[in-house]
Amino acid sequence: MIFVCDGTGFVMDDGAVIVARAVHVSRQAMTHRMPRRAGAAAFKDESAGSDPLRFAGPRRFEGGIARRIDGRVPIVEVLATVPEPIPRHVPVLSDALIELLQLRPDSTIVDCTIGLGGHARQLLAAAPEGRVIGLDADAANLAHAADGLRDHADRCVFRKANFEALDAVLAELKIDEVDVILADLGPSSNQIDDPQRGLSFQADGPLDMRLDPDNPTTAADLVNGLPESELADLIYNYSQERLSRRIARRIHLARRERRITRTSHLAQIVAAAMGVDPSSRRSRIHPATRTFLALRMAVNRELECLAALLDAAPSRLAAGGRIAVISFHSVEDRVVKRDFLRRRTEGVYELVTRKPIVATADERTENPRSRSAKLRVARRTPKTGEGEYPVVADTP
Repeated sequence: MIFVCDGTGFVMDDGAVIVARAVHVSRQAMTHRMPRRAGAAAFKDESAGSDPLRFAGPRRFEGGIARRIDGRVPIVEVLATVPEPIPRHVPVLSDALIELLQLRPDSTIVDCTIGLGGHARQLLAAAPEGRVIGLDADAANLAHAADGLRDHADRCVFRKANFEALDAVLAELKIDEVDVILADLGPSSNQIDDPQRGLSFQADGPLDMRLDPDNPTTAADLVNGLPESELADLIYNYSQERLSRRIARRIHLARRERRITRTSHLAQIVAAAMGVDPSSRRSRIHPATRTFLALRMAVNRELECLAALLDAAPSRLAAGGRIAVISFHSVEDRVVKRDFLRRRTEGVYELVTRKPIVATADERTENPRSRSAKLRVARRTPKTGEGEYPVVADTP
């Protein structure tokens, strides 16, 4: 078992993955116990009558560093349990990504959306002396990544964090600059396929859509709580849905009768608003696709978090370092494109990809998720003399 805590990882024995964080409570309130593991002398066994869970100073385990916390007795609060085995996930555009990043053997890489660890595994193979700092807002996926990368545990650091916290994470790790920043945007395949996440209309589930369960706002909160005009603006701004006002109107009428709490209910409302039967041959994509996309992005503040990452990246990339962003729809890709072009004009970036890289026909066949993927890469220029680079004409 791998315990992935806020800054601390523990290897346990019984095969399930539990995501946890360190908390401080009185000994009388302690309910979770961690058994002694062979070689894990940092812990004392509560059942043997010794002091509970004291740390014997910093010590490396698979998955992280165990540290004493202010001299107090830390325990763990279970955040999520993850069933085995690790879900299958095929990372998109992997070959192109490795070629364009031009990794050094000892590169320091931030995988801002480590997901199930697919890209991270390939990056570690391409940089045999390098290390990966893996971030993810989803504690369960972070645990899967830690488990899947346990053979490289001495070269990985995992943090439960949204990539908008890039600056804070690197500051905590006392890392000034990195060689690569990678962001594979959007949810991972296992999140989309889980009905309890509410990210898809393919199977009925709660109207949730949170990638981070600690996020207080769900899609149901937005659908049932926003004024009609704000809901229409949200759907249009995040997904460019032309019929956003008609959809918002139909949602408004439906929620007056009863609260909308299920994905199937919302999908039916949107299809009716658009006058399209999802099962008909005329419907190339499900009529609710863009509405679900917009709600997911709003719930998880995806554009705001992307903007924060793009703002932080230049100061955290070493000269010659590269930032790579994989997006899956035009709204996100446009944000990345404009940022890279602006910083190229300012002399901060050089464009490695003048046009976005897309999947080959073979990859689209083998991995349908790659069909809409677009990869853009930029290179950090030297940090002295910024602004001396010539302005180049706009690119797609």
